[in-house]
Amino acid sequence: MKGNDLDYFTAFYEVAKVVNASLDPSKVMEKIVKSVVKAMKVKACSLRLLDVRGKKLLMGASAGLSESYIKKGPILVEDSGLDQKVLQGKTIFLKDARTDKNFQYGSKAAAEGIKSVLAVPLKVEKKAVGVMRAYTDRIREFSPEEIKFLEAVANVSAIALDNASLHKRLQTRIALMAELKDRIDDN
Repeated sequence: MKGNDLDYFTAFYEVAKVVNASLDPSKVMEKIVKSVVKAMKVKACSLRLLDVRGKKLLMGASAGLSESYIKKGPILVEDSGLDQKVLQGKTIFLKDARTDKNFQYGSKAAAEGIKSVLAVPLKVEKKAVGVMRAYTDRIREFSPEEIKFLEAVANVSAIALDNASLHKRLQTRIALMAELKDRIDDN
């Protein structure tokens, strides 16, 4: 195994440990994006989830992005060629987000110092539920290993988020059942 492959294996193992350590989606997402920034040596990483209507991508977590960039405006699927493609299950690379017509906020990316972007889908089964992006502060190509790494992290992240959601629903049902039982016992 080459040295860089070993680094990605180690980084992926760290992400898997994070995912396995908590059922709190916000904690999991926060640790994942930080792990991606560190492993890929990129400026930033974001993880956005599709809203229930499938119209917007909502910020789940980010690392390395300024508050003003995060609050630049909504990511509307219909206005973002990049995200439309990613939500169809494609991995997309933008060499220069500042000038690429598929990037919704090119001028904001320029102000933030973002240049290249790698975006991958978060899929549960075969359905995309969100987008993970890695941002660089220089024009940069991504190696096949980096692309595979980000795709793998996105897949594990989607599974973890789905499991956390299922756990939350189960906890809600258990609480409702306990409340119902208490009411029945009181009568």
